[in-house]
Amino acid sequence: MSEAALAPALRAITGATPRRLERVHGGDINEAWRADLDDGRTVFVKTNAAPPPGLFAAEALGLAWLGEVHALRVPAVIGHLEHALVLEWLPPDRATADTAAELGRGLAALHRSGAPCFGLDGPSFVATIAQDNTPAASWSELWFERRLRPLVERAITAGRGPARWRTAVDQLAGRATALAPDEPPARLHGDLWSGNVMVSGGAPCLVDPAVYGGPREVDLAMLALFGGLDERTVAAYDEAFPLEPRWDERVPLWQLYPLLVHVVLFGGSYAASVERAFVACL
Repeated sequence: MSEAALAPALRAITGATPRRLERVHGGDINEAWRADLDDGRTVFVKTNAAPPPGLFAAEALGLAWLGEVHALRVPAVIGHLEHALVLEWLPPDRATADTAAELGRGLAALHRSGAPCFGLDGPSFVATIAQDNTPAASWSELWFERRLRPLVERAITAGRGPARWRTAVDQLAGRATALAPDEPPARLHGDLWSGNVMVSGGAPCLVDPAVYGGPREVDLAMLALFGGLDERTVAAYDEAFPLEPRWDERVPLWQLYPLLVHVVLFGGSYAASVERAFVACL
C-alpha cells in the first residue's frame, strides 16, 4: 500500500491524520509502517495489497485472545480494515538478562490458561494460509488431519513435495498414542518463531499470532526451529509448568507443520528439512 493510500485508511481506523510515515521491518508477507498521528499517538500499521479475506480481522481476534489472560504482553488492537491493521506501537528494546526466563514463565502461564478445544471457534492464519480450526476430539486429529495432511496435499499438488509424504503422515497418525502425551489443549501463539517475539520496556512481547488450541510443546518447538529457544526459557517454563518427559525428542513432530508451511509458500530447501523431520519422527 502506498503512502497516499495509507493516509485515508489510517484516518478511517484511528480518526487521525498521519504526520509522518516510516517503513519498518515487517517480514515477508506484509508491509509494516510506523505512523506518527496528528493527535500525538504513534501506531504500528500492517498493510497488504491483496490479503486473503479476513486476514487482519483474524489477527486482531488472535491478539485479543492471547491478551485476555495477561500472561505476556501483546500489542493492543486499535482497528482494522480489509487491507490494513493498526496496533499499539511498542517501542523496541534490548533484551536483558531476565528476558529469556520471563518469556518462559509467560509462555507457561499462557499455555496453562488453556483453550476450549483442539482448534478454535474462529479463523486464524499462519502467514497467508488459512488454518483449519474445526474443533478436533484429540491432539492427533488436529495435528494430522487439520495441520499436516492439508499442507502435504498442497505441497504435492504444487510439485514441491513427493507423494510418499502422504504415507509418512499415515504412519505417524497410526502411532499417535505413542508419539505424544495426552494433555489438554493449550492456548497457543501458533507461529512462535523468534521473529515474533520482541522486547519492549524490557519485557518479552508476542506479535503476529496464528492462534488455536493445541499441544503446548508446539510453541517451544517453533521457537527452536530457527535457533530462538534459549535454555533459560526452557528452564523457567519447566519450573512454572513442568514439561512431560522426552519433550525435546518430539520437537521434529511439531516442526513438521511450520516446515510444510515454508514448503508451500517458498519451496526450495525446505522440502529437505521436511524429509529430515519425517525421518526423525518415524
